[in-house]
Amino acid sequence: MQTSGEEPSPEYIDLAAEVLGLLSDPTRIRIVLALRRAEELSVNALAQIVGRRPSGVSQHLARMRLARMVTTRQEGTRVLYRLTDEHAVTLVLEAVKQAEHAVADGHLPPHHHSVRP
Repeated sequence: MQTSGEEPSPEYIDLAAEVLGLLSDPTRIRIVLALRRAEELSVNALAQIVGRRPSGVSQHLARMRLARMVTTRQEGTRVLYRLTDEHAVTLVLEAVKQAEHAVADGHLPPHHHSVRP
């Protein structure tokens, strides 16, 4: 773990790069966002939401499960997927905010706008 003022160990930097690489796929980003909204979903439900075939979504989920980003729960014959913790969502949302800055062309991106009473 990182202590105040110290750089993370090389091991954590390498693992962080793997996590970012795993999240560099648009389908996986969509899966994270879908699971953020619904908490638990089956492969078929996720496939419908992200607009991909169930077999492809299943492959993405397998990689995410190996990385301990998602976990499963059996309900009868269905397997339901959920995010292991909130960190994947945080990374994805921060990446989206960075993308908004990249295309803002000098203007305030949408996440900087606040609703006024």
